[in-house]
Amino acid sequence: MFKGSIVALITPFREGKVDAVAFKDFVDWQIKQGTHGVVPVGTTGESPTLSHEEHRLVVSLTVEVAKGRVPVIAGTGSNSTEEAIALTRHAKEAGADAALVVTPYYNKPSQEGLYQHYKAIHDAVDLPIIIYNIPGRSVIDMSVATMARLAKLPNIVGVKDATADLARPLRTRVEIGPDFCQLSGEDATVTGFLAQGGVGCISVTANVAPALCSQLHEAWQRGDLVEMARIRDILLPLHQAMFVETSPAPVKYAASLLGKATPDVRLPLVPCSAEGRTVVEAAMRKSGLI
Repeated sequence: MFKGSIVALITPFREGKVDAVAFKDFVDWQIKQGTHGVVPVGTTGESPTLSHEEHRLVVSLTVEVAKGRVPVIAGTGSNSTEEAIALTRHAKEAGADAALVVTPYYNKPSQEGLYQHYKAIHDAVDLPIIIYNIPGRSVIDMSVATMARLAKLPNIVGVKDATADLARPLRTRVEIGPDFCQLSGEDATVTGFLAQGGVGCISVTANVAPALCSQLHEAWQRGDLVEMARIRDILLPLHQAMFVETSPAPVKYAASLLGKATPDVRLPLVPCSAEGRTVVEAAMRKSGLI
């Protein structure tokens, strides 16, 4: 259902507000560059600091611009189940193709709590759901067994796996089957993830290198491993630079170098330091983007 290079969209700001014009232009540019799908209001989109009104606006703008050209997977997660249900309902009403729902952060639910959280969202809204498993930010790690249990529900269709455990996609594939959509959440290990049973990546780097990222996945899909490896090597400095400081500060600075957005982020995040900007600029040059 979902595969290839799927961009975790930044949310451009100007003078403290969502820059709707820049955002719409950015989404259109992404699609024209070959991106295979878009994810508004994920972590890279600074969803924790967007108001509910802004959150809904960004999702609606994404659907409006995409016009069915690529799938829209809206971030709708929360550590409040009722809030996640409300955001997922809006995503469906806006016309999103799926919801990306992060494991509840801070609360530290049990595996049973995780199951009941996702089941409640599943039962409340008829929309495909992709589990976002990112223990580095959420603390909780959903087990393969819990994921397999959830995969029996018809609208739990896949996972964004940001564990950086390259044994995980193979274990998940063997446990759940090949139809469960496994998307990497770690740019630097994406080729290994694909070889282990994945079908795509929800990418930070694709914000500034959409064509290269999509070409890498297309090379994999047609079995051109030489071309895939060539692009993999070009992208590595970018992958590293995008996390030289807390994301999305580096990628927003990189996007500013392309004239796509300001480098502004919202507190408690701060813009890239001088040292971070130097790393980002060097990686952009090395990859031929500036």
